[in-house]
Amino acid sequence: MLGMSSPSTDERPRRLTPGTITAWCLWSWGNASVSAVMTTFVFGTYIASEAFGADGRGTQHLTAANAIAGALIALTAPVIGQRADSSGRRHLWLVINTVIVAGLVAACFFVKPEEGYLLLGVTLIAGMGMVNEFAELNYNAMLVDIADDRRIGRISGIGWGSGYLGGIVILMIVYLGLIAGDPPHWFGLGEDEAINIRTVALAAAAWFLVWAIPLLVSKRRTADRDRIEKVSIRESYRRLFGTLADLWRGDRNTLWFLISSAIYRDGLSAVFTYGAILGVSVYGIAADDVIIFGIAANVVAAVGAFIGGWLDDALGPRAVVAGCLTMLTAIALVMFFLDEPTALGPAEDPWFVLQPTLAFWIFGLGLSFFVGPAQAASRAFLGRLAPGDRAGELFGLYATAGRSASFLTPAMISIFVGIFHDEKFIIVGVFLVLLGGLASLLLVRNPTGPAKLRDHAAPSAAPTSG
Repeated sequence: MLGMSSPSTDERPRRLTPGTITAWCLWSWGNASVSAVMTTFVFGTYIASEAFGADGRGTQHLTAANAIAGALIALTAPVIGQRADSSGRRHLWLVINTVIVAGLVAACFFVKPEEGYLLLGVTLIAGMGMVNEFAELNYNAMLVDIADDRRIGRISGIGWGSGYLGGIVILMIVYLGLIAGDPPHWFGLGEDEAINIRTVALAAAAWFLVWAIPLLVSKRRTADRDRIEKVSIRESYRRLFGTLADLWRGDRNTLWFLISSAIYRDGLSAVFTYGAILGVSVYGIAADDVIIFGIAANVVAAVGAFIGGWLDDALGPRAVVAGCLTMLTAIALVMFFLDEPTALGPAEDPWFVLQPTLAFWIFGLGLSFFVGPAQAASRAFLGRLAPGDRAGELFGLYATAGRSASFLTPAMISIFVGIFHDEKFIIVGVFLVLLGGLASLLLVRNPTGPAKLRDHAAPSAAPTSG
């Protein structure tokens, strides 16, 4: 029978141990090396360079590989999460995926700056991203094991903020020690065959693994050990479709949240993805200052995540997300008109002229501040909806929904930039996606208890493994 328990009857641990929460946050601190160092600022840029072929060949191959990996994530994430739930091995799969990710990151050391290594490079990067998504799926699902409903928002915020700060620290370490300045770099490394850049991969892998150890060696409880079972892959997909049917019939609030969050999270990701492009091409930021802005943006986003976590517990996650999206759309709208020097005050005698570069620093950091709490509150929102024994499945659906909507912002940007032939219209594309996410959020209510999910276990013969 479909039912929904109140938060007070949700069987979640009420005693939050600082050690467990710290270990959970340290995993995020370490995992930031994957996104900040490998995907965004260092190794992804290295693969996209002309060392791997002219005419943007590296970028084309990397984009195609990431698209394939994204499709695989969308097709498999909910089932992978569901199977981790049903087997009671969420923590074990986090350990396995973490080790695999660290291994793939370290293997990037062997990607030399030659066209013959391009396939190896894009395969490692795409595979790293895919397995890392599976690791994050189980990591996010652990939130329901370590937090109660009264403090889940602040814990999610602290974890998300830790990730931002960890990315800053490792990025500064590798930049100052292995990239900036003239060789020799640390360990006496030169720059022949990009040995310094390739060594960054080893540093990123070590950083992730070291900070993940406290969580990996901890002993995690299973939400409901009485439900541990083995099911076939075919049965997993049958249950998945049953879950979607349940949500449509009996808990559309959860379904609307998955859809709405997929829309606005694509816009949130675009703030960082396209921020550097806007800064350089539209607002006159020097290319050398982009990494400095990136560090500042992550600090501001971390502060926002910490503050947003407390507001989440006080006001509810919907209010935090809606407030952040409102501010993001307002700031984006203002920024659109600040790509030229703007006189403030009387036209004949302005008391200050706001230059585009300063405007980007001010309002760009403002955007970053509201991205952090929106992301953290979204995770806490689903954490409140997720029954402990089905959290992996719901966070898998969360990942799949996000992947399914990941075309929205690039498509909007392509349309508007193509029509107006001006990169400033990147802002319009991001603005419309965030506005669409905010509008769709009107269909969503604050969570009042776990999602209504029927148990789809086969009533007949014992299921088989596969």
